[in-house]
Amino acid sequence: MITLDRRRSMAAPRRSRPGKPRRFCAKGSAGPAPSGGARSTWKALSWLALLALLLIPALAVALGAEPAQLDAAARITVVYDNVPHAPGLRTAWGFAAVVDTGEERVLFDTGGDGERLLHNLERLGIAPASIDAVMLSHIHGDHTGGLDAFLDRNPSVTVYVPESFGAAFERKLRRRGTKVEPVSGPRHLLANLYSTGEMGEATREQALIVETQSGLVVLTGCAHPGVVEIARAAQAYRGREVQLLLGGFHLRNQRPRELERTLQGLQALGVRRVAPSHCTGDQAITHFREHWGEHFVPSGCGAVIEAR
Repeated sequence: MITLDRRRSMAAPRRSRPGKPRRFCAKGSAGPAPSGGARSTWKALSWLALLALLLIPALAVALGAEPAQLDAAARITVVYDNVPHAPGLRTAWGFAAVVDTGEERVLFDTGGDGERLLHNLERLGIAPASIDAVMLSHIHGDHTGGLDAFLDRNPSVTVYVPESFGAAFERKLRRRGTKVEPVSGPRHLLANLYSTGEMGEATREQALIVETQSGLVVLTGCAHPGVVEIARAAQAYRGREVQLLLGGFHLRNQRPRELERTLQGLQALGVRRVAPSHCTGDQAITHFREHWGEHFVPSGCGAVIEAR
């Protein structure tokens, strides 16, 4: 919530210059009538102000700077993960989650195997045809391997991919009749959903940002560019704190001192809740649980997480 600080000006009144008597108008007097030139100028300025009011929102949309929807909420269902959570689902190395905002339903990553992905979607009551778009975080097979099987069920979705995927990957999808949107920099996707844009060097990766009433939800596939860097980029882009950070944090092989720096970096950014899984690693997940306490959110295959 933004609180406006209204303060009365304490500046001293300006003194009139000597030799130039101040002009006063009697109470109720309209004062001297404006000249014809002044009236024309005022009319032109009024039209310009009206035009600006009409054009500024449209320009903001074009630049991906839509205002936050203060009543927005999201439900995130983890549909593919190597970390188990709910019974009756098939776990395997990889990650995928369905983000439902009430207006749009997006599949973030597709796991590594299409058969497992479709099985888990069915068990969780999510029809592939109900998905409006797919967003792929990066090109590794444990995040893109389920895409073909999913598109067999729903080829009409829009797929948002990092621009570094290349033309051959895009042509393959377009031959199926699927619309492809390459993503380079930070941009608006759908409703209250955004991309950080491609980040990192060796492995280019984008993360999904969801605007909610109480802050940002950030989903990471593997966080190859660094989970602190991704959270920082999301906050810088949208100008709000991260209320929930969720997904793979790529910390399995971090040494204790490096892991501690990562934890401190996220806390310094004010990340309020964390839900690590996939490539975060068991040891790192334990440390997140200890550092965030009641604000640690258990995650894994089948987890359903609400964010408002």
